[in-house]
Amino acid sequence: MVITRSGLVLGATAVTLATIAVTSLGIHSQGQALFKESPKELVDEVWQIIQRQYVDGTFNQVDWQAVRKEYLNKSYTNKQEAYKSIREMLKKLDDPYTRFMDPEEFKNMQVDTSGELTGIGIQIGMDEKTKKLTVIAPIEDTPAAKAGILAKDIITKINGKSTEGMDTNEAVSLIRGEPGTFVSLTILRNNQSKEFKITRAKIEIHPVEASTKQTPVGNVGYIRLKQFSANASKEMQQAIRTLENKQVAGYILDLRNNPGGLLFSSVEIARMWLNNGTIVSTKDRYAEVERETANGRALTNKPMVILVDKGSASASEILSGALQDNKRAVLVGSQTFGKGLVQSVRPLDDGSGIAVTIAKYFTPSGKDINKAGIHPDVVIDLNDKQRQDLWLGEREKVGTLQDPQFAKAVEVLGKEIAQKGNPRAGT
Repeated sequence: MVITRSGLVLGATAVTLATIAVTSLGIHSQGQALFKESPKELVDEVWQIIQRQYVDGTFNQVDWQAVRKEYLNKSYTNKQEAYKSIREMLKKLDDPYTRFMDPEEFKNMQVDTSGELTGIGIQIGMDEKTKKLTVIAPIEDTPAAKAGILAKDIITKINGKSTEGMDTNEAVSLIRGEPGTFVSLTILRNNQSKEFKITRAKIEIHPVEASTKQTPVGNVGYIRLKQFSANASKEMQQAIRTLENKQVAGYILDLRNNPGGLLFSSVEIARMWLNNGTIVSTKDRYAEVERETANGRALTNKPMVILVDKGSASASEILSGALQDNKRAVLVGSQTFGKGLVQSVRPLDDGSGIAVTIAKYFTPSGKDINKAGIHPDVVIDLNDKQRQDLWLGEREKVGTLQDPQFAKAVEVLGKEIAQKGNPRAGT
């Protein structure tokens, strides 16, 4: 998930299974009183938002005016009836990322990424092709990651209840809960089913880990970025400055299993590595384009390799795509997840909310990575067993020469360092 300061969400197919306070969405108690008098007004409010903002002007070949007439002709005696109609109405768009959240679900959506979560630590989304509830990535060092949940796992049951036809809101409500309690997930992986019993916990996320690595190509700065949270850019800035003071020869930025986060965080971090050029652009249904660009304030121009895998999603794809297209970094690893849709998250009058797909985002060269992902310059795939062994059973090997993808990154970085006399563009 990627969220702007003003509420824009890029690739917001991800839902963090956590409890985070909503602090900046301007939900008013006055609106709640209004809703009690007229639940039908909420139904129409949602219809109007879709009418104005939805990315597809044909509404996926749906007669949206007829939909309004159908649902406003109904009588509503309570808010639950209105909520049910809103969900039915949005389902007609056949877009799993345009979704309604009741007040409780809305509060539990990750909007501020404050860095403190309550849950099991996974991000989930609805696969556009299969319509299956899918793990985008487990968050590092959380109960889900420690239990062995992997990116691209399909969740078939939650506490024994089938997820067939279940939306992400319902899945979140079933999976989240009080710290110390358990949730059972039935996972389908490589056509094999396995059950995981996971203890919920309060999770504190430190987004950046940095260290120097003595390698065959010299002293290398290794930065592991776990999530684009509100404090990620500040921690990244500190990490780069510390490593620069240690005179590292180059950098390896590890974005593996990073499911995304705040848009402004990804843009700020891109500017720390890139002096000039476009970072990301978005296009809405009116073909209006907005661009974020570098600002000439890069903290280093030393050679750089980025590690990515199929758990690198959304904001990770914005950052890696920006640095790849501007020839600032070489990407090593596996094809990324492929989440390139832009959503706007809006509060509604009664404290509920709606996420609406309003645009697509593109890399600087104009690539639409939705569903396709970003392709590394140097491909080195790990099978599921290798990934599970590395990230769960042998975590001490991550970021060492016993980590096959890191070892390849070191090799590639060595070549970049050797060619330093011919600087890469965009630095």
